Amino acid sequence: MTKLYDNLTELSDILDNQRVSDVRTAVVNADVEGLHCLLDSLHPADVADLLEQISDGLRGRLLDLWKGGINGEVLSELDESIREDIIDGLNSSELADAVRHLETDDVVNLVEDLDEPQKEAILKALDDAERVIVEQSLSYPNDSAGRLMQREVVMAPEHWNIGQAIDYLQRQRELPEQFYHIILVDPRMRPTGYVALGQLLGAKRAVPLRDVTEHSFRIIPFDQPEGEVAYAFNQYHLISAPVVDSDDRLVGVITIDDAMVVLDEEHEEDLMRLAGVGDGSLSDRVIETIKRRFPWLAVNLCTAIIASLVISIFEATITQVIALAVLMPIVASMGGNAGTQSLTVAVRAIATKDLTTSNVWRVIRREVLVGLGNGIIFAVLLWLVGFFWFGSSTIGWVLAMAIVVNMVIAGFAGTVVPVLLEKMGVDPALAAGAFVTTVTDVVGFFAFLGLAAWVLL
Repeated sequence: MTKLYDNLTELSDILDNQRVSDVRTAVVNADVEGLHCLLDSLHPADVADLLEQISDGLRGRLLDLWKGGINGEVLSELDESIREDIIDGLNSSELADAVRHLETDDVVNLVEDLDEPQKEAILKALDDAERVIVEQSLSYPNDSAGRLMQREVVMAPEHWNIGQAIDYLQRQRELPEQFYHIILVDPRMRPTGYVALGQLLGAKRAVPLRDVTEHSFRIIPFDQPEGEVAYAFNQYHLISAPVVDSDDRLVGVITIDDAMVVLDEEHEEDLMRLAGVGDGSLSDRVIETIKRRFPWLAVNLCTAIIASLVISIFEATITQVIALAVLMPIVASMGGNAGTQSLTVAVRAIATKDLTTSNVWRVIRREVLVGLGNGIIFAVLLWLVGFFWFGSSTIGWVLAMAIVVNMVIAGFAGTVVPVLLEKMGVDPALAAGAFVTTVTDVVGFFAFLGLAAWVLL
C-alpha cells in the first residue's frame, strides 16, 4: 500500500511538472487557446500553485493572455505577496467579476491583509449589501472569530418542526454553497441549538426541531481568537458553530473548512517560528526574507558569543589537553538536539492546551528522566569513544559525565523555558529556541571543560 502511494505521489509530481512546462510554452508562444485548455479545467488551488511556481515576468504575460481566468477562488488560494501583484494587474471590471461570487468570509480573508488602495478596489467591486457586510466583518478584531465567520447563515425559529424547516429551505432562491446545520434561534435572535441536515432529512415532518438538536452545539463569541476557535473545533469535533455578538445575538457561522485552515496555519506558524524564519514563504522577495531572518540570526550570534566566553575561561585547559577541543562539539550538539526535542514537544503541547499548570511538573519530570536515560546510554558510548580514540579512560569519563549533565539540563530547559515565556505573554515558539540553545551550550561547555580542568590537571 505504501509503495502504491509513493508511486501515485511520484506520478502526480511528474504530471505537475509537465503541466508547468506546458503552461510556460503556451505563454512564450502566446498560445491563448492552448492556455485556456490547460488552465480552465484546473481546480483553483492547482491554478494558484502553478502561478506561484512561475517567474514574475511569465506570470504577468500569462494574466494578459488568460483574460477572465482569474476568479475569487484562485485569488483566495494564492500566497499573499503574489495575490497583491495579481490584484494590481486586474482592472475594476475583472476584479468585480473575480470576487462577485465569493462568500463573505472568503472576501474578508482576501482583503484584510491588502494595502488600502487594493482593499478599496475590491470593496467598490462588491454590491452595496455585500460591501456593508464585509465592512462590518472587517470592524471585528484581527484574527478573531468575527473575521473568520461567514455571514450567510441558515436559521429557523426554535418552535418550528421538521416540515416547516424543509419547506422554508425549498423556498429559498439562494443558500450558502456549504452549510451543515440549521441554527435555531429564539425571538431575540439568540442561538439555542442546531439541527444537522442528516437529521432534518431523516425525521418525520411533524417532529419539532428541538427534539433533534445535536449535543455538540457550542456558541463562539465574535471576539474569540481564531486559534481558540480552531482548538474548539478540533477538541469537540465540531462541523459548524454559530458566532454571537456582545448581546449574544447570532451574527454569523464558522464552518469546519475555515477552522481547519486556521489550525493548519497555527501548526505551520509554530514550525516556522521554531526555526526563526517567522511567516516567510518561497514567494517572498530576497530583501524581505533578509529582514525577517536577520534578527534571529543576530540573537544566535549573541548566544554563540556567550558560549565562546565560557570556552575562553578554560583556554589553558584546552591548550594542555588538545583532545578537549576535538570533543567539545559533541557535548554541545547532543545537548542542543535534546533541548530542541523537548522544546518542540512543549511548544506543541502549550498550543494544544495539553500542557497546563496542573501537569507541568509531571511533564518536566518526564523530560528530565528522558534526558537522564538517554544521557546514560550515550555516556557509555562516548566513554568508549574517549578511551579508544585518545587512549584515555579519564577523558572518556569526563565526556560521559558531561553528556549526562547536559542531556538532563536540556530536558529541563526545553520544557521550563517555553512555559515561563508563555506565562510572561511571550510566544514560546518564537523566542524559546534561542534561550534553550544558550542554556545547553553554556552548561555543556562548562560541565565538560570544568570537569576536565578538575580531573585532568
